[in-house]
Amino acid sequence: MTQENENTTHFGFETVPETEKAGRVQGVFRSVANKYDIMNDVMSLGIHRVWKDAMMDWLAPRPGQRLLDVAGGTGDISFRFLKRAGYGHATVLDLTESMLIEGRKRAEADQLENSLDWVVGDAMALPFPDNSFDVYTISFGIRNVTRPQEALNEAFRVLRPGGRLMVLEFSQLPNAAMQRAYDLYSFNIIPRMGQMIANDRDSYQYLVESIRNFPDQETFLSMVRQAGFANAKYRNLTMGVAALHSGWKV
Repeated sequence: MTQENENTTHFGFETVPETEKAGRVQGVFRSVANKYDIMNDVMSLGIHRVWKDAMMDWLAPRPGQRLLDVAGGTGDISFRFLKRAGYGHATVLDLTESMLIEGRKRAEADQLENSLDWVVGDAMALPFPDNSFDVYTISFGIRNVTRPQEALNEAFRVLRPGGRLMVLEFSQLPNAAMQRAYDLYSFNIIPRMGQMIANDRDSYQYLVESIRNFPDQETFLSMVRQAGFANAKYRNLTMGVAALHSGWKV
C-alpha cells in the first residue's frame, strides 16, 4: 500500500508520482529551450535581468572563486558571475541537456570557454565530491526539483566551509490584493505568450502553477536553515514577486 505523502508531489497543480516529475520537467524545458531566454524577457518585461544583477550585487563574486550553478540552463548566472569575479570557474549543471546546448551557443560561452563546464545532472544527487565549490547558485530552478530540501542538503554538502548559497526564485507578495492582481496576469497572460512565442501554452501553464505551489519566503528560509546553513536571510525583489535567499556553510 503506497503512502501518498511519501510518493507523490506537485507538477503544477497536478499531483503526480515523485518518479514522474523529473521526466515531466525535462519535457517542459526541452520544449521551450530555444525560446527560453526570449520568454524570460517577455514574461518579466526584462525585470529578470535586474533581479539577476541584484543577486550578483549581494553575492559579490571574488576573483578565483569556483561556482556551481544548478539548474543553470542557458548560463545567465554563470556568465554574470564570471564577469563580476574577473576570473574564476563556473560549472553549469542542468537536468535538461537541450538547455545546456542553448547556453553553449551564446556569445558569452565562447568568450569564457576556458572558465566554464556544462554538466547534465540532478540537483538532488550532485556528481561532485564534498567541499568542492565556493559558491552555489540556483535561479528559478529549485521549484522544479522533486524534493527541494534534498537539493538544499546537497548544496551544503558540495560547498566548502565558508561557502555561500544563493537562491533566486519567484515568491509570494505580502499583500493579498497585489497577489491576486499578479495571479491574474500570470494565469491569463503568460500561457498565451508561451503559445505565441514558443508555440507551447502547456509548458508555461505549468511554470505559473509551479510558482504558486512554491513555499513562501519564511517557509523556504526555514528549509535553508534545516539544510545546515548559517546566517540565512532573504530579500524581496519587486515587492516579493521574486526573492533572494542566502546562507553560509560555516
